[in-house]
Amino acid sequence: PAPAKPGPVFAAGWGGGPDQLGRDRPPEGSPVGPMSFAVDPKGGLLVLDNVNDRLVRRNADGSANTLIPVGGYPEDVAWADDGSMAVLDRFRDRSVSLFDASGRPLGKLPLEGPGVPDTGSITSIAVDGNDVYAERAHGPMVKPGSLSGVPAADRSEIPGRPSRDGTAFLASGIIEAASGRAYVTVTDRAPLQHRFTRELRLEAPVRQILLLDSDRAGTIYFAAEVQPGQSETQTEIKIVCLEPLGGAPTGTASVAANSLPEESFRDLAALPDGGVLVAP
Repeated sequence: PAPAKPGPVFAAGWGGGPDQLGRDRPPEGSPVGPMSFAVDPKGGLLVLDNVNDRLVRRNADGSANTLIPVGGYPEDVAWADDGSMAVLDRFRDRSVSLFDASGRPLGKLPLEGPGVPDTGSITSIAVDGNDVYAERAHGPMVKPGSLSGVPAADRSEIPGRPSRDGTAFLASGIIEAASGRAYVTVTDRAPLQHRFTRELRLEAPVRQILLLDSDRAGTIYFAAEVQPGQSETQTEIKIVCLEPLGGAPTGTASVAANSLPEESFRDLAALPDGGVLVAP
């Protein structure tokens, strides 16, 4: 479905200036560009510019806002309702770095531990109230700690990504990649009871899951990279919208996959008021 209002737009050239994003194309090694982005409840945009070791924050109208220094090898970012930010580093620091709404560092939460024996298995991070969660292989999420930087004593686990309407947890997976079969499972938050599992037939081999999220009305957004033809280099992104109570599909869309050689961790994000934002 079309978003209720236009989503944020971010256009930037390559470079290290305040209105640019970094790109690195070494003669030997993988090219790297902006890794991830997130949208806040007010429509602002947060881009993880890891080549320039910073978060680039833009207002809803696209105007410049703040540059926030980050270190390590960050790959994903999540934005809390109060403006706090969480940044995932799976391999170098193996932690989640925390910043308040002004960009002031609040500390780091170790990733490795009970529930996360391999930090490379983390597929995203999320903030739920004051809690920070790390998603393991597009399924359960483990709580390494709080937004204030306090590590969790019990590292409790939830069965999926918290929905934005506060009622459920979302999980997804691939049933059979070659035939294009995937699924989305929704669990009611209270009590922890299975709400539905919906099989999705994407009509092309599935390469990877790219998005599982929701908007404030509860609509669920699932996206996967698929290979519609014989060539492994020609792929596209299939987006499916599901209504939140029974999982009936309410709309689908196909968009071009990111064809740039730069490595990225996230190319899509669900908008709080409906719709999906895509980094081309």
